[in-house]
Order: sequence, then C-alpha cells, then structure tokens
Amino acid sequence: MRLAVFSDIHGNLPALGAALADMDSCGDFDQIWCLGDLAALGGDARECIQTIARRREGWGKDRFMLAGGNTDRYLVTGERIALSPPKAAVDYAAHRQAILQMSAIYAWNTQQLGWDEFALLRDSLGRELKLDVAGYGQVIGFHAIPGDDEATALRPDSPDEEAADALLDRAGRLALCGHTHQAFDRALPGWRVINPGSVGMSANNPGAAEWALLTWQDGELIVELRRAAYDMEAALRGWAADGHPHIDWMRGRLRG
Repeated sequence: MRLAVFSDIHGNLPALGAALADMDSCGDFDQIWCLGDLAALGGDARECIQTIARRREGWGKDRFMLAGGNTDRYLVTGERIALSPPKAAVDYAAHRQAILQMSAIYAWNTQQLGWDEFALLRDSLGRELKLDVAGYGQVIGFHAIPGDDEATALRPDSPDEEAADALLDRAGRLALCGHTHQAFDRALPGWRVINPGSVGMSANNPGAAEWALLTWQDGELIVELRRAAYDMEAALRGWAADGHPHIDWMRGRLRG
C-alpha cells in the first residue's frame, strides 16, 4: 500500500510542478491525498486548481482525495481569518494595514478564478478523508484538526495534551494534516501524526516543495518526508510581473 500526501500549495505553480514531478519519479500510488489550501496567496491560483483537477481526473477520483483548507474557504465564502482588535492607538496602523493587505491579496486571487475552479474549492470544504489499511488500521486526513480548518493544535512542538485533545473524538491510528507548513512525524498517545509540510510555502525549507510518501509493508508503516527544489525567485518575479498586490509580503513568507 502506497499513499502520497501533500498540502498547502498556496497558488505556487512552480512548487506544485516540482512536487508532482517528484511524485511521478516515485512510481505509482494506491491513493493520493491533498489536504487543502490550493490557491490563495501566491500568483497562480487558477493554474494550481486546474493542475489539481487534471491530475485528479487522470489518477481517478476514487484514488485522488481532496480535503479543503481555511484559505480555500476564504476564497469561496469571502471570510477572512479573524484578527484580534488592537487595544492601543499605537497598534492600530499595523492592524489596519494587515486587514487591507490580506483583503487585497484574496481579492486578486478571487479575480483569477472561474466557475470550475470555484466549484472545486467549494466542494472540498469541510471534508475529512479516511482509509483502512489492511493489517494496520484506520488512517484519517484533514487540513488543520478535525472539525476546524484554522486551529493549530497539531504542531511539531505543541504539548502532547493539546495535540491529543484535537483528535479526541476521532477513531483511528494515523492522522495526516497540513496547515502549519511544518513537516513532522510525531507520536501521541494512541496516534501517530504526520504533516507532509507545505508544497508552496514551507516554513522551514525555503525553495523546497514538501510532500510525504507513506508505504505499508506487512502492516508496518515507512514514512519518507520528501523535498523537491524549485526556483523561488523566478516564481516571485513572475508574480510581480502579473501584478501581485503585495509581492514583498509574499517574498517574506516564501523565504521563511
């Protein structure tokens, strides 16, 4: 049994291309899971969704599973992540700038989407993935934590109790998640949790498109956290030429 898992593309087509090429080099898979945040923030929102749609069609919808993320929801519903209101006047300018900046980026991404791209994101929202592996047990997949696509309880350094609580009302043995842009493989009481990292916006490995290859042999799980290099500076130059409204912010996010 072989499972490819990737997440958090964030509209970065060069990174997505690198990750998919690396997947292709690894042979065939029984299942391919994408755990959300396909389009927002980067400069290739429409192209990334179209690429995923083509791959999904080619691999087959019974093998390619998709769960939406929080920024997919923002593009579909117009919602935004809530920011804590400042308590002092000295902090207001930065607060206002953050709201205006993110609103401009999401509006620019939304303008890139046609109906087909919108519908794919819409239909992915709120989904959780499940797989029963013979001789091993149940595997579940989601964007951040079950039932909440924004929570950050599943981090490489989150307290065991906090992380375990996030999985309290789910059954299984292995949990696969995204959202934090940090690749990790950790044990919790009753669970193993794996984050493949981020394809398009790695927190720890700038210029690397991250994904995970999971292989089961005789009931034992072998995990490979993979990285595929892409030209980050070329991507930024292309987005700037296309009119990305806050390319300096994006540069900071990609460089970590």
